[in-house]
Amino acid sequence: MENATRLRSFARHAGSVLIHLAHGGLLIAGFFTLAWMGAGWLEGKSVEFADTGMIDASAATLELPEAPRLATPAPAHAITGLSPEMARVRDYVARRYRVSTRALEPVLAAAEQNGRSLGIDPLLIVAVMAIESSFNPFAESHMGAQGLMQVIPRFHMDKIGEHRGERALFDPLLNVQVGTQVLVEGLKRFGSLQAALQYYGGARDDPNAAYANKVLAMKRRLMSAAGRKAGTDV
Repeated sequence: MENATRLRSFARHAGSVLIHLAHGGLLIAGFFTLAWMGAGWLEGKSVEFADTGMIDASAATLELPEAPRLATPAPAHAITGLSPEMARVRDYVARRYRVSTRALEPVLAAAEQNGRSLGIDPLLIVAVMAIESSFNPFAESHMGAQGLMQVIPRFHMDKIGEHRGERALFDPLLNVQVGTQVLVEGLKRFGSLQAALQYYGGARDDPNAAYANKVLAMKRRLMSAAGRKAGTDV
């Protein structure tokens, strides 16, 4: 019985010593590794953890993701294809009507392209969009006028194309194209911008030309936002 007690006491003591030795060995190994790496650094050598023998060399290389490179911002008109003037109009319209600039960019670019190709001020086209639909490409009136410029399909199938569906004018780019053609048609038929706008708004009999005045007032606001001086139409 006494021998058994002594044996258990010796085993506990031996275990404690082994644990301390293990901890001490790890600590000494850690100090040794740090000292060795430091010496390599002072000598200008590349030191990797795999060289210490403490980890597997096959898993020693840690690849960190490359830091993203920041691109130099480009001017708004360079990104969108808009002229600097129309880029300023875009920002004004986005604030006033709470419309996404990304949604506006292709529409305003279409206004510039169609206006210049047909000889009409792009800001006039944008002013008509503002008055007619507040830049809602899915707007539809009780008279059947559709889209951004509120074109009535049955009156302008020659411009839309017979092969297109009845909802074709909800395509914003087609809508701008057809609406611009209607404005040009009014100018050719009636000879003045005011008369053309009254024709566009279906109010040719209004002696006060309320529709034309509303569109032209909006155009003046757009000109101010664009930084264009009054009386300098493009």
